[in-house]
Amino acid sequence: MGISYSTAKWVAPLSFAIDFAAQQYGLFASPNMQDIHDANLSFFSPQPYFIGAFFFPQQILQLAWLYRLWKLNPKKSEVERKELDQIVDFVPYYAVGNLCIAVWMIFWNSERLRVSNVFVAINTLTQLYYLVAKLAPMNSNSTSSMLTHAVSKTFAGIGVLDLLHNGSAAYFKDQPATLMVRVLTGVGFGLASACSDWILGGCLVYDLVALAVGQSGSWRMLLGAYAVGSAAIIGAKNLAKPPYKDSKFAYEAAATEEVEDHV
Repeated sequence: MGISYSTAKWVAPLSFAIDFAAQQYGLFASPNMQDIHDANLSFFSPQPYFIGAFFFPQQILQLAWLYRLWKLNPKKSEVERKELDQIVDFVPYYAVGNLCIAVWMIFWNSERLRVSNVFVAINTLTQLYYLVAKLAPMNSNSTSSMLTHAVSKTFAGIGVLDLLHNGSAAYFKDQPATLMVRVLTGVGFGLASACSDWILGGCLVYDLVALAVGQSGSWRMLLGAYAVGSAAIIGAKNLAKPPYKDSKFAYEAAATEEVEDHV
């Protein structure tokens, strides 16, 4: 899913603008996003304000990432080209995600939840595929690497919550969590936590807290316990084996080579 620098610089901000416009439609239309949420409660319905609280800082991250996409010049130096490559590699998956969520909003606000669920699923699976199959390890000395990790992992993290929410509302409206749902939720989040770094893991814990606050009774208590358990797994795993690498010397070497080439 390769893409040129010039194409990436237009595709990414355009997809951001389309998604942002769709979110505004969802907020201010009648019925709005929350009206549909309130009319279609299920066992994976989160507290809706948690979605909004996640949305704002995630938009700021995206703007910082988009600014860097436009700022870097691959012709200026090898270092800048490598920095830009890390961003451009994610652009196709980022654009697919934004467009899917924009279309999702139209069907969600039309209360066609089974159709909207298709677009949520495409987005979530696309973002998870990128994390598993394409994303290089984070280099803590590369701004592009850190921003790409932050944007892609928060995209995937909130995508997991969106998929659970929309799927349960579409197919299990007004139904409580069965024993099977409770067991699979614990096992699924436990396994995902064991495979996550601080960023994605933090998003998963946030998802569980959002779900817990949106539910009631014993299911709320269990989701809260899952959140604590997931946080413990993520903390233990990442403290035992730090997930991020330091490639300072590789970047210094690249810069040195660039200087030598021009001498």
